[in-house]
Amino acid sequence: MSATYNFCAGPAMLPQPVMQKAQEELLDWNGQGVSVMEVSHRSKEFIALTQQAEADIRELMNIPSNYHVLFMHGGGRGQFAAVVNNLLGEQGKALYLVDGSWSSSAVDEAKKLAGDEMIDTLNIIEKTHGVSHVVLPELSELEQEYRYLHYCPNETVDGIEIFEEINSPWPIVADMSSNIMSREIDVSRYGLIYAGAQKNIGPSGLSIVIVRDDLLEYPQLPQPSIMDYRLAVKHDSMFNTPPTFAWYLAAEVFKWLKVQGGVAEVAKTNARKAEMLYDFIDSCDFYENRVAKDNRSRMNVTFYLKDESLNEQFLAQAKAAGLVALKGHRSVGGMRASLYNAMPLTGVEALVSFMKDFANGNA
Repeated sequence: MSATYNFCAGPAMLPQPVMQKAQEELLDWNGQGVSVMEVSHRSKEFIALTQQAEADIRELMNIPSNYHVLFMHGGGRGQFAAVVNNLLGEQGKALYLVDGSWSSSAVDEAKKLAGDEMIDTLNIIEKTHGVSHVVLPELSELEQEYRYLHYCPNETVDGIEIFEEINSPWPIVADMSSNIMSREIDVSRYGLIYAGAQKNIGPSGLSIVIVRDDLLEYPQLPQPSIMDYRLAVKHDSMFNTPPTFAWYLAAEVFKWLKVQGGVAEVAKTNARKAEMLYDFIDSCDFYENRVAKDNRSRMNVTFYLKDESLNEQFLAQAKAAGLVALKGHRSVGGMRASLYNAMPLTGVEALVSFMKDFANGNA
């Protein structure tokens, strides 16, 4: 069987060794004679798994000791609400930077819960001749007090990534669902980081929250208990039954990342993959990218065929060649190749080769 490369933006491909191990252990995990999906989340064996998973992600991201790591329900959208309910309180205001679809969705959810008057927004995307680029504001000049500043450093739909460090006088809350552990960051610069698991960590339904101690003292809004960060801390992310299989797979992905050499080594491969694809797009008149070079996402490469009447033909032939899920998001069209940690370099080489042949055959 020839290789299939899955460029889906999420749920995304998982590392093949992780999937193979999960297959081998599906009916007999850890010598228990049953699946990991069937054991008690409070058994000593599963508790050991969760403790190792936390230790591994702390090592991989160099998370300081004054931060809690939570494994929670609800994915990224669940955290849109949880952030507001856990941090804003009845009198607090927050500032949201908008650079694409997901940051816009976070604003919508925040306003639904807190009201329009408690959520301020700044659009940080400008377009010049059809090319999008990020313009970060001078936040220290804003005459306002905010509980936190929220932003999304990687927008999967738009193919935009912010590599600059944001200097904020207020705690930074970052939605890193699509670029967590894709490159090294200084966790201490953030008040809270959250990430839906289904791109670089594991399957959908699980979210990771990394929260600094002092933010847990913020006044809360009423909320479901399972989304309460304080209860999650108190109960080791097990106030109720967690998504155990997703947690197990996340734990295996963390082990796989360590075998690869950690985040620093994976980041080098990610940079090489993205550079290879962008370089080809830029060199070929048949395709185009509409994001400024300094803000091109390494995780989600968006591109367009100059002749968009060929889109369906491109997708059909790509699928036949084992290159799947390349269709761009319905809101922006075009194509999108998601190059998360699990995508091997050979997958990008195969995509570039196909794109070259398709362009030559339709010139």
